[in-house]
Amino acid sequence: MAAAIQAVSIRGHEERQTPKPHVVYRIEIQAHVRSWQMWRRYSEFIELHTELTKSTGSPPPAVLPPKNTFAIFKGPFKDESSTIEQRRAGLEAYLRAIIGAKEDKWRESYAFREFLGVPVGKQTPAAGSGSMQFSSASWLDEHLELQSRIRDARADINRRDTLSDRGDVGASHTANVQAKKKLAEILSRVRILTEGLQELGMTGMAEGELQRRTDMVARLQDDCEKLGKIVTVARQTSRANTLTTPTPATFTNVSIAPESDRVALLGSNKPVSRVFGAALKNPQETEQTRPLDDHGLLGLQKVQMEQQDAQLSQLTTILQRQRHLGEAIGAELRLHNEMLDGLTNDVDRVGGKLSSAKKQLNRLG
Repeated sequence: MAAAIQAVSIRGHEERQTPKPHVVYRIEIQAHVRSWQMWRRYSEFIELHTELTKSTGSPPPAVLPPKNTFAIFKGPFKDESSTIEQRRAGLEAYLRAIIGAKEDKWRESYAFREFLGVPVGKQTPAAGSGSMQFSSASWLDEHLELQSRIRDARADINRRDTLSDRGDVGASHTANVQAKKKLAEILSRVRILTEGLQELGMTGMAEGELQRRTDMVARLQDDCEKLGKIVTVARQTSRANTLTTPTPATFTNVSIAPESDRVALLGSNKPVSRVFGAALKNPQETEQTRPLDDHGLLGLQKVQMEQQDAQLSQLTTILQRQRHLGEAIGAELRLHNEMLDGLTNDVDRVGGKLSSAKKQLNRLG
């Protein structure tokens, strides 16, 4: 997909004579894990601009350099190389404006991807479509892009929690909806990434590399599952002020008793604290547990246990991956040893044949 492109530049040009004299520009494209180059002439840029305007309904964020700048004044004193350099800089700025635009409708269009030679596997599939054909490099590009999308969804969730703490319910709900939309797209693309990996496995990918990428997909699925729980389940813990201070929207007619009345009734204004376990082994309250009641404390404990289980699951996945890598390395070493043994046998056999031929030559001599 075009979002996987990190940089685009036009570093040079060539003058070609067929079918008639013209200039082509060398476009260098840098993605996450690979780079490539394309040769395009100015007329192809014009066709691209026309197609982008037609397919998206609006022109790209930058304009193309003029076709024939001051052509009527062209004469023996005109610096042609300077004109080509100005056009090269203008075409480079045109492509970079599309890549860096806030709206992605131009860079995500099929015409733009085809113009830059983006592999098919980087294309974002339409909803409900089948799996895309990935190359080994484009599969890694898609995986990196999904990791970036997961980070974006997690940032939306953090923003939702921050807005909720500030009491901005509307903005908090909007952030949560955005996180859900991003998660739905991520889940669809993870499914397609999994199918693409299966196809790569059938084309002869090494077993160790296939297992490594299978573990990468498993971690993506685990991250998606955690995000799904967070965006669909209400927060189990609340802040201290929501537990101790009544809000105007909830308690509009409640009057707070003065401090002197509370002291007279209770005998002391010392706050009541919980007692955990035996007196000699009494754990201390923390800033995190002090504002919580029993239900909140139980919820906090469940959340921490779930986090520990998730970390343990992640550690198990890493250890399994290390084991598979070790087994793959061992199998590779055994194969190399067998090949070396075969090479040694071949050398011995050829040596024997050379010795026999030398004896026959000596007899003939």
